[in-house]
Amino acid sequence: MPHLRSISKAGPSADSAERFPFSVPVVRALERLSVDAAVTFFVGENGSGKSTILEGIAAAATLPAVGSVVTGDDETLSAQRELGRALKLVWRQRTRRGFFLRAEDFFGFTKSLAKMRSEFLARLAEIEVEYKDRSARAKGLARLPFANSLADMERRYGVDLDANSHGQSFLRLFASRFVPGGLYLLDEPEAPLSPQSQLALIAMIGDMIAQDAQFIIATHSPILLAFPNALIYSCDRVPIERVEFNELDHVVLTRDFLNDPEKFLRHLS
Repeated sequence: MPHLRSISKAGPSADSAERFPFSVPVVRALERLSVDAAVTFFVGENGSGKSTILEGIAAAATLPAVGSVVTGDDETLSAQRELGRALKLVWRQRTRRGFFLRAEDFFGFTKSLAKMRSEFLARLAEIEVEYKDRSARAKGLARLPFANSLADMERRYGVDLDANSHGQSFLRLFASRFVPGGLYLLDEPEAPLSPQSQLALIAMIGDMIAQDAQFIIATHSPILLAFPNALIYSCDRVPIERVEFNELDHVVLTRDFLNDPEKFLRHLS
């Protein structure tokens, strides 16, 4: 059963009404929007506002962010936090489980994990030298916090996330951070995923929904958008409007292209 039922927006202050993000047409026109489904999608062209709305929900819900600081002190995301303060969230059952994840932040996160792992290994090597003339007990106590942290990291994410393909790493990270009963906000999760991996993500989402999870996803992917019984909102329409899968521009264009690619490509040469 979905945790979050709807979002609504209070009017911005007079001095912010013409500033981003309130100047974005779908944000300006946003009143009340139902998200009362296990999976809700926001779809639209680049710049349409789908990611902005998702970031605002993340800020309002105060969910932890993987690899980003949408709810922290980063000044580059102050506009999204301002939108979050203007949003009212109506819950069926408040949850503080889950996370917010942008595909663009994922790549930096894997680099950060690799750096941390390297630092743990370096410190363990230093301890071997520093404690070579000390007792095994003293050396073991010195090693313990670093060895435990390294083991926990490898248990959750594998030996080296950055050594895997982006798609494999993304799916592994996603699975490692999942807990039942959470709200998961994903911004363009298809970015590192092949079509086959997108199908794997759909299967994972289905498994998680069976464990009382809810998803709100901004995406361009016709594959993800095909998830059964999902709510789909087009941010290309103002005000934002619910659209059926087969009526989506992304789906119609992709289907038409695959049916007759030469029809499209001959106009580009």
